[in-house]
Amino acid sequence: MKIKPLLATIILLCVSLPARTAESVEFNRYFENVTLRVDLAHVGDKKTEWFVIDRLYKTPVWAGAPGHMIDTFNNGRYFIRVFDSKSGKLIFSRGFNSIFGEYATTKPATDGIKRAFSETALIPFPQKPVALSISARNRDNSLKEIFRQLIDPKSLNIIRLKPDKGTEAIPITGGSDPHRAMDMVIVADGYTGAERNKAVSNAKHFADKMLAMAPYSRYRDNINITLAFHPSTDSGCSEPTRGIYKRTAVNASFNSLGLPRYLLTEDNRDLRDIAGVVPYDIAVVMVNSPRYGGGGIYNFFCVFTADNPYRDYLFLHEFGHAFAGLADEYYSSAVTYDDFYPRGVEPMEPNITALLDPEHVKWQKLITPGISIPTPWGKSEYDHHNLDFQKKRRLLDNKIAKLMRNGAPPDQINVLKAKAEKLLKQNAKWVKQFFAENPAKEKVGAFEGAGYISKGLYRPMLDCIMFSKGEKPLCKVCEAAVAARLRFKNFA
Repeated sequence: MKIKPLLATIILLCVSLPARTAESVEFNRYFENVTLRVDLAHVGDKKTEWFVIDRLYKTPVWAGAPGHMIDTFNNGRYFIRVFDSKSGKLIFSRGFNSIFGEYATTKPATDGIKRAFSETALIPFPQKPVALSISARNRDNSLKEIFRQLIDPKSLNIIRLKPDKGTEAIPITGGSDPHRAMDMVIVADGYTGAERNKAVSNAKHFADKMLAMAPYSRYRDNINITLAFHPSTDSGCSEPTRGIYKRTAVNASFNSLGLPRYLLTEDNRDLRDIAGVVPYDIAVVMVNSPRYGGGGIYNFFCVFTADNPYRDYLFLHEFGHAFAGLADEYYSSAVTYDDFYPRGVEPMEPNITALLDPEHVKWQKLITPGISIPTPWGKSEYDHHNLDFQKKRRLLDNKIAKLMRNGAPPDQINVLKAKAEKLLKQNAKWVKQFFAENPAKEKVGAFEGAGYISKGLYRPMLDCIMFSKGEKPLCKVCEAAVAARLRFKNFA
């Protein structure tokens, strides 16, 4: 990727930031009601990382709530802060995660292989010069500033483009003032021009599913959803392990970070160009594929396939990551991360805990009275079944991928796909029955096994849409976290 820094001075600091409480920020004093899109290159490996500004854009209407300029959630591996350059006052902040943040925990990054990822920060457009600061978490989760650069809003280097005429903005639901709503844009990927109606139908389906689920249902009048449709050259998406490559609107691809089922896009600039046809808080990439896969990154985006049998679960699960910063509560599926949650450190996410202080669990107010902490739940029986299932699933997936790469006859491939689907259904039936008969169901406690780790991390309830597949609600802790985010977006 060719990097074009816009301003001369990049200051890389290694000082810990002082703790700050949320202060009131008068929006109209510091900002215009438009957006400054900051495209960044995030480069490095496990031990080193750098941010470089690539391009700056002035784009229409700021989608956030003017009364909530300062992030109070203390979540995310990174934090953006904007300071008034004259007074030094903190006037905007947001926590976020990134693809690079995940890459930094993988073996290639540990081996010193450096990679560059495109990322975007959306901030309200400043009236006067500001200092843009980015901080990263240390292993103890304290924040350390690693980037700071002055941005002059009058700079001729700030690109002022009108929305792309090749992208159609299609209202799906809502119509509230963007300043008093959660504004979601669904970017269609892998839908050709002839598949426009399918994209609209899919988007309406997922909007309906979201608005029927608590807590979104309670805030449905303050949720705006728009489909951004830019026709793709090819239908579907890339599947490298199966030898399939497609040209699509934002080029979503399986095998992200080396994991066959992980589906992301690294074409961030195309994504932001397309999403930018409307004001948005969160971008969602809806991929036209029947294969199960997706990914969600906090305050960045989520990606999911629209035609697989678990599509509703997949969308709501990945959106939980992207919108509310919820952690994965499962711990047995394959991931590419090494040491994602350091031992002995309390995770930042609201729905998992290292249980360092069992007398004061982070969701203490929701705990079922009298429940044991940690909470017994038949973990050994579940693990025995699940390990056997995961082994069988991996074998089938590898066989299918090999046959497809080698150009095997479709009938031969379909036989294995049918076996894989049968295995998934059998597992789902067993898990559903295991949860239904468990004496700990519906209780809030601390259930061991979460965040990709079998021992040492705990989730709030026996089951949740962040833990296992299927039609199910968010657990009480996750629901409360999502509701808090919706209130943050909804009230100016």
